[in-house]
Amino acid sequence: MDKIRRASHAGSWYTDNPRKLAEELDGWIRAAGLAKSSDVRGVIAPHAGYSYSGRAAAYAFGNIDPMNISRVFLLGPSHHYYTTKCELSIATVYKTPIGDLPIDLEVIEELKATGKFELMDLRVDEAEHSMEMHLPYLSKVFEGHPVKIVPILVGALSAENETMYGKLLAKYVDDPNNFFSVSSDFCHWGSRASFNYMHYEKKYGAIHKSIEALDKMGMDIIETGDADAFKQYLLEYDNTICGRHPISVFLHMLKHSSTKIKLKFLRYEQSSQCKTMRDSSVSYASAAAKVEA
Repeated sequence: MDKIRRASHAGSWYTDNPRKLAEELDGWIRAAGLAKSSDVRGVIAPHAGYSYSGRAAAYAFGNIDPMNISRVFLLGPSHHYYTTKCELSIATVYKTPIGDLPIDLEVIEELKATGKFELMDLRVDEAEHSMEMHLPYLSKVFEGHPVKIVPILVGALSAENETMYGKLLAKYVDDPNNFFSVSSDFCHWGSRASFNYMHYEKKYGAIHKSIEALDKMGMDIIETGDADAFKQYLLEYDNTICGRHPISVFLHMLKHSSTKIKLKFLRYEQSSQCKTMRDSSVSYASAAAKVEA
């Protein structure tokens, strides 16, 4: 009996009209104009409502060549539910308006057997948007190619646990049939209670330029693959990158796998340009993780 995770944010965060959704995603992927490459083995992509970040996300998902990929590991942060571990979905199917994605139950069992993962309640799963916002893109890109997904909700991990999960998952990077979709927005800036972050360095000029400099500093460090340097950057600037833990786990995975993979950011956008201390914005960045020749 299938246990279904509904597309709980369809109709609000993105359209629930299948034709319209498919057209939107196609249009954004075409506009990004990227060549598909079998060397692309993972992405970092945003997870806001599509009217905000859908266009930016295309610069991650537009790279994917679906031909040899049969499994996608999906790593997303937890926004509403506090856990210090990684949690696995108990669903068997993730629904999207443009096609459903089956869960790879074999790998879920394998991960469960390590004793390091907890199970995510279906209500928690459906309340969380960070992984769901990647699903329609994955459904679109893998249209006509059978693919299974392994959703992993990444909690507020300690540095030790980020390393531990990274090492544990590293072996999956060495299988070229596996792909990794890492979900994160970048700086959440403003006095809003949910952001409460107003770091501003006047030397960059306008506030939005200061935000961009701060984000790009983090993006440059992520590109080096140095998880410790990224941790140091977060400690120093406290940048409100909501997918900091999934990104850190991914960096540890790449470090401990025997496949040489390099991350490169391809797109950066902000939801609005902050000019006064009353403004607020969220940044979106898309990256591709490519096998190095």
